[in-house]
Amino acid sequence: MKPHDMRELTLEELQHHLDTIADELVNLKIKLSVKQLDNPLRVRVLRKEIARAKTVLQTKRLGAKPGELRASKTAEPAKG
Repeated sequence: MKPHDMRELTLEELQHHLDTIADELVNLKIKLSVKQLDNPLRVRVLRKEIARAKTVLQTKRLGAKPGELRASKTAEPAKG
C-alpha cells in the first residue's frame, strides 16, 4: 500500500493494517528460517511497509500534514 493510500485511512484502519502486515512478517520470518519461503524479498518489502505505516500513523496522531514535521525540525534557529 502506498503512503498516500495509507493517509486516507482512519487511525483504526491504519492500526489494523499495521497489525496485519506485522503478523505476515512474523509468519514469513518463520518460513524463512525453515527454508520454505518462495520469495525472500517479500520480507524486505514488508519491513519497509511497516515503517511507512508507522510513520503515517504517528503523523496522524500528532495531527500534522505530510512533510510538516520534517520542515519544522529544520526551520529551528541554531542556538549559540
